[in-house]
Amino acid sequence: MPITNQALWENQEKINQDPYGRCCINVARKVMRLLDTDEYKEINTHKIIREADKNVNGRCELTGFMAGCVAELVGWCHSRGQEFRIAWNKSYGVDEDKAKGGIVNPAIYGG
Repeated sequence: MPITNQALWENQEKINQDPYGRCCINVARKVMRLLDTDEYKEINTHKIIREADKNVNGRCELTGFMAGCVAELVGWCHSRGQEFRIAWNKSYGVDEDKAKGGIVNPAIYGG
């Protein structure tokens, strides 16, 4: 799994020890592993996150906010993170000019 920001990833693992945060970390880790497979060369962010959620030990059943946290972690830390972040935002109709390098929070985004 090509992590591009190891220090940030390790810090996120360290500070997200509660069940909610740990779930986001576990799903993000699985998403990053899936991104490294041939099956996910084309990014469909929601499909990948759902697949990762189904396959983590003790399925998390992510909320929208948690899925946004996963997308943000992947965006910050994986070699394909920016590609993932852009695809995530695009799925909400947000282009790079509007996103300004950020990520859509599906829990509050109204368009």
